[in-house]
Parts: sequence; structure tokens; C-alpha cells
Amino acid sequence: MRRTLQLAAASLVIAIAPGVGAQLHMKQNKAPAEDFSWMWQYAQPIPKGNGSDLLRDSRFRPLLQQHLTAPQTFWSKGKSLADTALEYLATPHTVTTNDNRYLTATGCVAEFCPNRGLLWIDLGAPHPLIVFAATNWIAANKATDQAGANYTLWVFASRTLDPAHLPQALTRSIAPWVAEPIADGTVEQIANVILVDPDGQPHPIQPADIGINQTAKQNEQKAHS
Repeated sequence: MRRTLQLAAASLVIAIAPGVGAQLHMKQNKAPAEDFSWMWQYAQPIPKGNGSDLLRDSRFRPLLQQHLTAPQTFWSKGKSLADTALEYLATPHTVTTNDNRYLTATGCVAEFCPNRGLLWIDLGAPHPLIVFAATNWIAANKATDQAGANYTLWVFASRTLDPAHLPQALTRSIAPWVAEPIADGTVEQIANVILVDPDGQPHPIQPADIGINQTAKQNEQKAHS
């Protein structure tokens, strides 16, 4: 009887062992967490941070090149998304943090500041979500210094996002940034929002889906006119 139980136990161990081995193999192959803690320093001094030094940090361009890999078609032909993001942040505005977890850097294109960029990073996860957003003036519409000038908002994420359930922390950063008046006091009117997957698949969404309140912006335009 004892020998029968021993054989049964041995058979059970053999049957389970492959599964255990697979789990151990998966754990061994699990990608290590990415350390972006070096970015926190550039949110000082409050309230605007130090975007210039962030752009000069030798780790910044490789970070963008690694995580912003989707093709882009709205800016210079043939330019990578990472280089487009650098161009859109070339004139730094702010580097801020929220909830000790999220970091946001903003800026604009050096030679055409109405085209603005925002880089948002969720540093609270082992593999941070990185989002680059850019406003692009619709040239066939009004001039940038005219109230009601239309823009397309492009949003690129380092991993696929559900257009119907975007992270609230992301929309809380994008919405007030879009509503900020540009240098001449006008507020950019977002006519289109396009969310782009890492593989380049575009998803047109409504401004409200990303937290943009167009009615409030229109009222602000009237107040400045």
C-alpha cells in the first residue's frame, strides 16, 4: 500500500513539474522594470521645472526612440515620431508632476510655436505608459492669431489604449493644456482628435472623449475678442 502511494505521488510530481518549470521560466524571462526616476529632477524648480535640461539629458532621446515607435504622417515627411516629439518640445514650457506618479513636459515647435507638444508619462508602473500629444494647425482655416483657428490633436501612445476608456490621469493633463491660450492670447480650437496605436492604426475620437470642453473654449474665445 505504501509503495502504491509513493508511486502515485511520484506520478503527480512528474505531471505538475512541466507546469512549474514553465512558470519559473516565465518569471526568469520577465522583463525588468524600467527606471525613469532620473526624470523627476526636471520638475524642479516648481512651478515650471527645467525643460531645457530635460531635453539635453543624454537619456531623453533614447527614451523617446524606444517607446515612441508609431509611424507619423502629420509632420515632416519621413521624420520618426521620436524626432517629431523632440521638435515639438524644442522650445520648452513646463515640466510638472501630479500625484507623485505622473510627469508632464510641454513645449512647442521652435519656428512655429502655435504647434505645441505634450509628453505624458505614468511613472507608477514597472513599464511606464508614455503618451505624446501634438496640436497641428489646419492651414486651410483661419490664421493662428484669429479666434477660432482650427487644429488637429494627434495622440500617440506607447501601447494600445481603448479610445472609449482613456486613463483619467491622461485626460486631466491634456484637457487643461489644450485650453491654455497661446502667445497671442487665442485658444486653439480642436476640430479633430486622432488617437494612434503603436502600429500606426488611427482612431478618430471626439474632443470630449479626451476631456476637452469645446463650449468652455468658445466662451473663452469670445471673452478675448
